[in-house]
Amino acid sequence: MTFWTKPELLILPFALVIAGCATAQDTVAVTPTEDPAADEALYMKRFEAQRSAAIEGGGLPAYDPLEHVRGVASYLPLPSAKGRIGIDALLQAEKFAEERKSSTFLVWHDGALVMESYFAGADRNYLVNSKSLAKPLTAIIIGRAIQQGHLKSLDQPVADFITEWKNDPGKSKIRIRHLLDMRTGLLPQGFGEGPEHVLNRAYLHPRHDEVIINEYPLVNEPGSRYEYANANSELVAPLIERATGQRYHDYVSDALLIPIGAQGGTVWVNRPGGTAHSGCCIQLPGQTWARLGILLLNNGLWEGKELLPEGYVSKMRAASAENPHAGLGVWIAGKYVKGRGPLNPSIDAGKTLHSEPYADKDLFLFDGNGSQVVYIVPSQKLVIVRTGGRPTKDKPWDNSYIPNLIIDAIERGPGDTAPVPQERN
Repeated sequence: MTFWTKPELLILPFALVIAGCATAQDTVAVTPTEDPAADEALYMKRFEAQRSAAIEGGGLPAYDPLEHVRGVASYLPLPSAKGRIGIDALLQAEKFAEERKSSTFLVWHDGALVMESYFAGADRNYLVNSKSLAKPLTAIIIGRAIQQGHLKSLDQPVADFITEWKNDPGKSKIRIRHLLDMRTGLLPQGFGEGPEHVLNRAYLHPRHDEVIINEYPLVNEPGSRYEYANANSELVAPLIERATGQRYHDYVSDALLIPIGAQGGTVWVNRPGGTAHSGCCIQLPGQTWARLGILLLNNGLWEGKELLPEGYVSKMRAASAENPHAGLGVWIAGKYVKGRGPLNPSIDAGKTLHSEPYADKDLFLFDGNGSQVVYIVPSQKLVIVRTGGRPTKDKPWDNSYIPNLIIDAIERGPGDTAPVPQERN
């Protein structure tokens, strides 16, 4: 679920707006039911809560219910070191982040954290409300499932697992990669005006996965057009569950978080014992997001163990013809544009400011709601994490400012790779 730096340019649907998340203590127990009337009543309760919050300029006030996402039993923090990045640049970047409602700011360079800062009461254990940072996680977990043999490839039909689509002439053509690069052909995100609208049902219903599978319309030929839609990423959870025999967040824990030594957190499930929201709504600490970035920095290797198929990260970083800045769950530098947003490139709305080209065209990133970012620059051995709330209008987010400042401040020695700037159009 993504917010943009210029929200006045886009009418946000209720199904897009999330202001925060509940803690485990904040959740209200929901009784499991197979009663359609009870499901609809709970859906309407959630819809009204979100509508009321949207009137006040906010979003869904809590995720309910939440379930635990396991991490390692005994956490060892990432190593830290003084590093080879000028301290003045690090402090300037830290100040920029702090002034823009950040909770976490981490800089990893050359094998160690060279800056670890928390703001507004956050700390190393603070659970970051991921919002659309969850989308690159879906791409990583798909790669993990391919590596473990649960999935054949990115080009395997989704209908092999979402068997309800087997005889559908359109949806049977959707490939796994289309869920990750937003080319399924499913209805794009837009304004869901009332409770009957599928965009709202696909987000708030206690059987939201069934709504997406059975009710969500196909509007374009699969593979023919890029359109941002939360439904694409939300489908990863039922796909993984059917492919692995594990609930989505349990597989994320066992196959990914624990092997990379990460802390766990919480995730919103549509109902007790139900399906996790894989397209949003997982809460994990800042160092866990850093570890995911480091995994991709190292081409899917963690401490010498191959967790992703050979070449998979390169596939994640490859753009489709339909969007030159979108890969599989991640955003890539491509050629410089001043404004880049999640919607189809032809739509002049929802753009995030890039005041100048990236200092290294090697950069790719996670980019989610509230300008929450994980920058990954393999040629510079660099990962930068910023999480937090949406910056205010008087201090907007600039997606190129922090990485450029830090890349330019790296003290390079013999054999180090010099940055090659992002190309201009």
